[in-house]
Amino acid sequence: MKRILPVLALSAGLLLPGLAMADDVTPGQFTANNVWMMMAAGLVFIMHLGFATLESGLTRAKNTTNILFKNTFILSAGILTYALMGFNLMYPGDFSLGSFFGFAGFGIGTGPEGNTIAYADGGYTYWTDFLFQAMFAATAATIVSGAVAERIKLGSFMVFSLFFVGLVYPILGSWKWGGGWLDQMGFYDFAGSTLVHSVGGWGALVGAMLLGPRLGKYVGNRMNPIPGSNMPMAAVGVFLLWLGWFGFNGGSVLSADPELTSFTLVTTCLAAAAGAIAAMMTSWFQFSKPDLSMALNGILAGLVGITAGADTVGILGAVTIGLVAGVLVVYSVIAFDRVKIDDPVGAISVHLVCGIWGTLAVGIFSTNPEHSFLTQLVGVAAYGVTTVLAALAIFAAVKATMGLRVSEYEELEGLDLAEHGGHAYDFSMGSGFMEPPTAEQRPPIATSITAADRA
Repeated sequence: MKRILPVLALSAGLLLPGLAMADDVTPGQFTANNVWMMMAAGLVFIMHLGFATLESGLTRAKNTTNILFKNTFILSAGILTYALMGFNLMYPGDFSLGSFFGFAGFGIGTGPEGNTIAYADGGYTYWTDFLFQAMFAATAATIVSGAVAERIKLGSFMVFSLFFVGLVYPILGSWKWGGGWLDQMGFYDFAGSTLVHSVGGWGALVGAMLLGPRLGKYVGNRMNPIPGSNMPMAAVGVFLLWLGWFGFNGGSVLSADPELTSFTLVTTCLAAAAGAIAAMMTSWFQFSKPDLSMALNGILAGLVGITAGADTVGILGAVTIGLVAGVLVVYSVIAFDRVKIDDPVGAISVHLVCGIWGTLAVGIFSTNPEHSFLTQLVGVAAYGVTTVLAALAIFAAVKATMGLRVSEYEELEGLDLAEHGGHAYDFSMGSGFMEPPTAEQRPPIATSITAADRA
């Protein structure tokens, strides 16, 4: 998703025309490009509703308000921090530290040519550019939200999100999309399998490991399933995400080029469908029963996997990427459970594992001979090491000053009551608002939960 648009793009083995240079763009094309890009921004915005409903559906009802509050905060704070400094960190123009870091200044604003065909080769205006990029910015922290759900302090997560979205994501994004060192090396990530999804996935992994599992999830050598509260809501969330991916990948063409945009949407949908079927069959074989949550995560796995190369892999390549992602997500969820890393929604498996796979797959299936598997591997490693170190630093600072995990009683009672003073669902005949119990009213903690389980 570089803002300097390519003239030619390779897709499905055919040489497809990309956006022409600014001198060749007519006013009508300029308008069409902007309208499509603004529509794509709206579709990416819808993805945040998808994340909110998916996460609340796959977690317990007593934590629903907390999940929705975090998602509301992430989007709102993400847009503001991206306007304050994130946009100019991600697209600095000039790098001051050897193509690793640059900053164009605080705030947003455009010069006289910012809203004309002269900007971005006629693909869009400055304001359209900011709007589309801002919708991406908060996604990385939303991925972390699902993996640390049901036991992280609200204030601590909010502070982490501010730094992760405001600093980590845009600086790392500048390495590729801003024309930094990985872009100069030839690393390719069309719409963010690594830059968005794996970055969020690495942060999610660090957070889940530092927090530890939910109480009662792993007792002794046994894994106790904790089912979600609302599978219809989870399914709605996944289909909203699939819809939003039309803007996520389609908008990353950075113009209304009809041929390349339509091709990108076809590869995106094929990978999603293949991921769903692969996850369905794999989980059915593994558990002897068809598992809806695995099927839903298979859709997301295919979408994440194809995102790095949706414009440059062929039809067969797109289907293969989706199929492999669907298998990977099932066995990844099982593997993380075996090592007692508790991820309530499967975010690490979907976004990290399948994001890595999709990025490496560009080096295998891309029709562009300039795309190299080794270069893709270097990019994956660079983003992994840097994101882990950055997330560790932020979480460690937050833990030392504010603490990370809610108390045992608050976790058992539910974060809706503990953090927000009420529940998302009111099935009583009363007012629907419950006062927190006093110390004398609190029940004893379940004795089946050992000290090792709390660690």
